[in-house]
Amino acid sequence: MTSHQGYAARLNSFKIDTNHYWRGLNRKPNTLDLVKRAASVKGLNAVDLNFPDHLEGFNETELVDGLSQSGVRLNGYAMRYYTDPGFKLGAFTHPDPHVRRNAIDITKRGLDSLAKAGGNLMTLWMGQDGFDYSFQIDYARAWDDTIAAMDEVARHNPTIDISIEYKPNEPRSFSLMPDVATTLLAIKEINLPNTGVTLDFAHVLYADEMPAHAAALVARHSKLLGVHLNDGYGKRDDGLIAGSVHPIQTIELLHVLDQCGYQGVIYFDTFPDTAGLDPVAECTTNIAAVEAMQAVVARLKGHAGLTAAIAQQDSPKSQAIVQAALFNLPLPA
Repeated sequence: MTSHQGYAARLNSFKIDTNHYWRGLNRKPNTLDLVKRAASVKGLNAVDLNFPDHLEGFNETELVDGLSQSGVRLNGYAMRYYTDPGFKLGAFTHPDPHVRRNAIDITKRGLDSLAKAGGNLMTLWMGQDGFDYSFQIDYARAWDDTIAAMDEVARHNPTIDISIEYKPNEPRSFSLMPDVATTLLAIKEINLPNTGVTLDFAHVLYADEMPAHAAALVARHSKLLGVHLNDGYGKRDDGLIAGSVHPIQTIELLHVLDQCGYQGVIYFDTFPDTAGLDPVAECTTNIAAVEAMQAVVARLKGHAGLTAAIAQQDSPKSQAIVQAALFNLPLPA
């Protein structure tokens, strides 16, 4: 089984049904309210905080103390630029150098805050950095600006890992870093040891990639710093329960994570709020699903027949073995 260090979940998922859940609170639920609700999920033991929005009204000491009291730990920060309408045209790719400088400086403030909180993982999802039209941007300049910005950010505090979470599009029609190959190319150009990749299962699907293949490429050419599990139909960022649409692909990803020695948190980037689901029940189901799939991975680990079938690209044989493990049947030799 993958020796990860815990489970985390999208904190904003727990904002749902606030009037009922926090009846009588007489204020808007804050970050620690969300943490406490998330921590009620059995097995959830870590959280990511969005910077700057989840820091609103708190300093780092207050947040860390609040996390500790709730029985969870800080996994890391995720930068969020969408709170500033000035970044709609881009953060690191914005045509105005003053706006780009502002984006870099905000990111550095996030790193400083993360260091004060005792964390060492910053995830960058540059959703606003891209384009929507032909003849809209100078591609070479946008790429150079982004590499320069990420280089500066990564050098700001070398003890903190900078993880790039790629996504094909949304909110922009085309992202500057839409897939694993482009992201690895950027990391190669940055060429700093504290950079790596966060794989989001749904993002990988609608980048038309196989999740296990993407993970193997990252492990070969960089560092896999984060894994966001969810599921979807490959057309958008559905954020469905892990394994609900692509269980075998998820099992294969977990199998490759085990082979790669991934030690990080499994983070559930799912959206129960889209359909009004109970976020505690939804997250509980996520954990149960992954534990069940990890049990399948454990049955497959070291299976000589599976190793031989993969070596020969014998799909009927490999699928028979995986299906037997999945449905708790005797494993073929």
